[in-house]
Amino acid sequence: MDKSSATWTLLNWLEPDPERAGKKYEEIRQSLIKLFVWRGCVDAEDLADETIDRVARRVPELVNSYEGNPERYFYGVAKKVFLEYTRQKRLPTTTLPLDTEHPEIDPIQKADEAQTREIMYDCLDKCLMSLNPQARELVLQYYGESKRAKVDFRKNLASHSGLSVSTLRARMYKIRATLEKCIEKCMKEQTSVEK
Repeated sequence: MDKSSATWTLLNWLEPDPERAGKKYEEIRQSLIKLFVWRGCVDAEDLADETIDRVARRVPELVNSYEGNPERYFYGVAKKVFLEYTRQKRLPTTTLPLDTEHPEIDPIQKADEAQTREIMYDCLDKCLMSLNPQARELVLQYYGESKRAKVDFRKNLASHSGLSVSTLRARMYKIRATLEKCIEKCMKEQTSVEK
């Protein structure tokens, strides 16, 4: 299947109406970009496109077998794309001479930290998906920018949402508290399962 027919099949899977399918596609793409940005990926747009391409290649199988909201499937694929991205970024770029006086890095501690981080990201995905779509979109937008751009963006976001900046902050505080509790609970469950 060539890329253009895969794209049409993907859009039809998202929504039979072409106009609504296009909007849904863009919403999913923007959410994926924000999710990758939030996770600290510098190649967020490329990773979102890679996620969509992978889903598009699988759509012929998914049309008849997948049940539920297609958006969830994108997030599952995005998780795998992110894990691949982090593994690639962990590759050493330089090697130290053997005679340098650098403390040894405990490989067990490093593996534990990587596993904990992977569990945390897995829990973050699950907890984000447990939010209603508006709250999920709001939190991804709210935490999507950095430094000065963040301040300006949040003012615009508040204005666009018809809220004052302080009301937006309060709403985000509640959503973040819900997410933190959810992630903490999920991580406890995940780590107890692995022991």
